[in-house]
Amino acid sequence: MTILLLGANGQLGRELLRSLSAMGDVVAATRTGTLYDGRSCEAVDLDAPAVVSALLDRCQPGIVVNAAAYTAVDRAEEEPEAAFRVNAEAPGVMARWCGVRDVPFVHYSTDYVFGGQATTPYREDAPTAPLGVYGASKRDGENAVRAAGGRHLIFRTAWVHSAHGNNFLLTMLRLAARQEVLTVVCDQVGAPTPAALVADITARALQHPGRHAGTWHLASAGQTSWYGFAEAIFAEAKAIGLLAELPVVTPVTSSAFATAARRPAWSVLDTEKLQRDFNVQLPDWKEGMRHVLAELRRLAIQR
Repeated sequence: MTILLLGANGQLGRELLRSLSAMGDVVAATRTGTLYDGRSCEAVDLDAPAVVSALLDRCQPGIVVNAAAYTAVDRAEEEPEAAFRVNAEAPGVMARWCGVRDVPFVHYSTDYVFGGQATTPYREDAPTAPLGVYGASKRDGENAVRAAGGRHLIFRTAWVHSAHGNNFLLTMLRLAARQEVLTVVCDQVGAPTPAALVADITARALQHPGRHAGTWHLASAGQTSWYGFAEAIFAEAKAIGLLAELPVVTPVTSSAFATAARRPAWSVLDTEKLQRDFNVQLPDWKEGMRHVLAELRRLAIQR
C-alpha cells in the first residue's frame, strides 16, 4: 500500500516517516522536494492548493496523511490568506479527493480552535472559538475535511515537541545554555505532547479494525503550565547531563509578552474518546518529555 505523507520535514512528519513505514510504502512530500537528510522526495506547496490534486493523481495513494500546516501563529495575523490556503483550502482538496475514492485521510488540528476559557478538559464536541487567524484557519480546515465525508480522521493535539524542529523544549534548552535567568509564562495550561506519541497513535488508529471516521483529541495525560514545563525540562536535562547548570526561572503572566496573536489560556484536551475508540492508554506528559530529552542526549553523544 502507498501512503502519501505531506509535511514530512516537520517534527511530526519525521516521526510519521518512522511509524508509518511498517504499514506500506511511504511517499514523502515536502515544500522543497528534499527531506531533512538530503534525500529527494515529492515537492508540493500547500500555499498553492490547486497543485495538490495533481500530486494525488500521480501517486494514487491508499492512505493520505497530512502533517503539513501553516504554524506561524503571529505571522498569520499579517498573512491570513496564506494561513487559510494552507490550513483550510488545501486539506479540503485532499479530503475531497480521498472521499470520492474511499481513501482514509488523516489530518491534524490544534487546541487553538478553542478560546481557552474553560476550566475542565475540552471534549471533541465543545464549541470552537479561535482567538486569532491561525486557530480560525485550522477550524475551517477541520470543517472542510468533515464536509468532504469519507473516512477522515482528525486528531487535535497541543504543545507538541520533539528532538527536532522548532518547539518550546528545544527553545528552553537553547536559552538555558546562554542565560542564567529566564522568564516563562505561568498562566497558560496544557499537556506537553511528544510528536512520537502522535505518530504512533496515528499508525495504530489506521490499523484499527473499525477505522472510525471522526475527530479525536490526542495529547499526553496530565497538565502543567509553560513555566512548569520549563522547570521539568531543566531538572531532567541537568540530571542526564544535557545542562551543566540550572537557570533561574521566573514565572510571569502572558501580559509580560506582547504577541500579535492571543494564546489560549487553557489548552487541556479530554482524550477519553480516543482511548476508548482505539484501545490505547496515554502516558503522562513527564514521561514523554523524558523520552525526548533522552533522544537529545543520544544525538549529542553521536556527534
